Amino acid sequence: MDRNAEPSEGAALPFKYGSVITPPRSSSEWPAWREQLEHWREGVRAMIDYDGSAYERSEYTWVPASPSFYSLKMWDKRFMDAEKGTFDTEALLNHGVSRVGGFDIVLLWPAYPQLGFDDRNQFDFMRGLPGGLPALRRFADVCHERSVRVFVPYNPWDIGTRREPMSDLDALCQLVLAIDADGIFLDTMTGAPFGLRGALDAVRPGVVLEPECAFQVDVDSVETHHMELGPFSGWDSGAPVVLRNKWFERGHMHHIGSSDMTAAAHLAWMNGSGLHLSETNFGVPDRWCPRDLSILRAMFPIQRRYARLFSGERWVPLVETKVEGIYASLWEADGLRLWTLVNRSENLVDGPLMQVSHRARDQYFDLIAGQRLQPNAADGQVELEGTIRPGGIGAFLAGRDEALGQDLPQFLAQQADIDARADLNSTVFEPAEVLKPVNLTRRYTNDKLALPSGMVPIPAVTYRTEVRFTVRECLLYDTPELEGLTLRFGPEGNAHKTHVYEREVKLSAFAMDVTPVTNRQFYWFLQATGYQPACPERFLQHWLNGAPSPGKEDHPVVYVDLEDARAYARWAGKRLPTEEEWQWAAEGPERLLYPWGNKMRPGVCNDGSSGTTTPVTAFHEGRSPFGCYDMCGNVWHWTESERSNDITRFCILKGGCYYKAEGSYWYADGGIQPCSFVAKYILTWPGLDRCATVGFRCVVDLKDD
Repeated sequence: MDRNAEPSEGAALPFKYGSVITPPRSSSEWPAWREQLEHWREGVRAMIDYDGSAYERSEYTWVPASPSFYSLKMWDKRFMDAEKGTFDTEALLNHGVSRVGGFDIVLLWPAYPQLGFDDRNQFDFMRGLPGGLPALRRFADVCHERSVRVFVPYNPWDIGTRREPMSDLDALCQLVLAIDADGIFLDTMTGAPFGLRGALDAVRPGVVLEPECAFQVDVDSVETHHMELGPFSGWDSGAPVVLRNKWFERGHMHHIGSSDMTAAAHLAWMNGSGLHLSETNFGVPDRWCPRDLSILRAMFPIQRRYARLFSGERWVPLVETKVEGIYASLWEADGLRLWTLVNRSENLVDGPLMQVSHRARDQYFDLIAGQRLQPNAADGQVELEGTIRPGGIGAFLAGRDEALGQDLPQFLAQQADIDARADLNSTVFEPAEVLKPVNLTRRYTNDKLALPSGMVPIPAVTYRTEVRFTVRECLLYDTPELEGLTLRFGPEGNAHKTHVYEREVKLSAFAMDVTPVTNRQFYWFLQATGYQPACPERFLQHWLNGAPSPGKEDHPVVYVDLEDARAYARWAGKRLPTEEEWQWAAEGPERLLYPWGNKMRPGVCNDGSSGTTTPVTAFHEGRSPFGCYDMCGNVWHWTESERSNDITRFCILKGGCYYKAEGSYWYADGGIQPCSFVAKYILTWPGLDRCATVGFRCVVDLKDD
């Protein structure tokens, strides 16, 4: 079947519409347009023999009442105590209540953008969180006690890391069972892999599948995908569009995502749908304004209470209003009528908003203001009045006593309290906490004439140099050089491209280790100090019986986190280099692309062909202009360029490594990298931070003369 073909006259409309259905510009055409929508829906449902029974199953009744979908980055400092290795679930859920009136779904997100620094796969990152899967089960139990659902992600592009001893589908099923997850978020996917729906139903009925849907779920897949993320765009400032899959199946739940939260909320409110919420885009804050938060706090309780209306069959999009710029949808069920309104203008609207038919004994309420209305009925009509601030929303309810519910007065009081605290006039983004440099080490100055053993002098310098990084979600700096750099996805976007910019650097003189710290040297440190990290998970995981593996004594030490490296440096009377110091020592006065020159050459660094690390002095021809070994390939190096805001900690890595995950551009950058390249390594807790491909080297300060 050609789904793009126009139907013959009088025929059922096959798959004619895209993911959103744009209404005619003239409101006079809307009645005929709605008839076309009904005709299309009936025709397609008949064509594919769709009956909606998958949405009527008891295990899915929570879906229409779950508009608030929160993407939780598991490294979030507000809830993750990295030192204790604990996560405060209650604090997270209380935060959701205070911010937006509560989260209905929490998506656990631990792996991307760390996937690819070594061969750990997405399931390893789940198991590697503090307490492992049992702790995630306790997290889910607390969420379930508060009627919050828990989703896990599936990254289908993760095909180049360590493979599980089973298929991904079986691994997903085991993960869902282990933590009692309620759904799977299908990252970058438009639908589930073949067999996943059946496999889940066999082990835990009722698990919801939610594709990210860059191109949206097609209507013939709606039966097996109860939710979807998106659309992210596809609407303008005019009349809100209709979400195709929501129109096709009223129980289907969209979680709309957008950098324009007000526009996304309008689209959701007019379509009886939800929102995708995130407070950090992998370290870059997602900034909201008080108006956004006020709208969500008023909207979500109504959507939950009246989920049967929003998932019912009697939905009329774009009903008539009395004010230009005010748009409304009508929802009917159970003897109730509910009108959802949005103000797409930047003007305050106060007064008559709608004229609707009056039904005997109907009472009328403003659900946003939380108050009863007393409209006068005339000629079978009533005029509904209210106030909608610029960019705000409205809601009118009509029904008789027996349909309204005895707890309606309590609900109205709650809504009135929310409205009294609303700040719908403020559209200024909340100030995001800037990324602050973190330096936890003292500076060590060598006062002796002789250089410390095993170090080379690096002179003071003021010069202009390049910085390179892959854009993706991993923007690194609050700096004027990067103002205006906007993340763009798609074939013409910059997300997976390398961005290059120049900056001025001023450095004092210092000495740097000739080589990275080796397993042998780190063993000496342990013997001298008895050092034991507070969190022992994955510490020196590559060693045998507490000592370096035979033959690997002179390989760089790995499986040490940033604090382990700092502890060694303090013992040695040294510190870690900043990223700028590291780069100056690697590229030298000529700003070389690689430590040995401006072209790649064989035999000058660990190119990964051995599949592991190499001795730190193996590549004499690959030394930097100042004589430092292993500044390219072999392992990444921790630096003292740690940055932090209220949500995320990360450290800048330099040098590249021998390992490179193949198969997807979503992986972290691996392999050989130029001197100017920087990688952002998000810090979660030591058990995840310790990595098979990250080591370090030390520096000490010198007097500039």
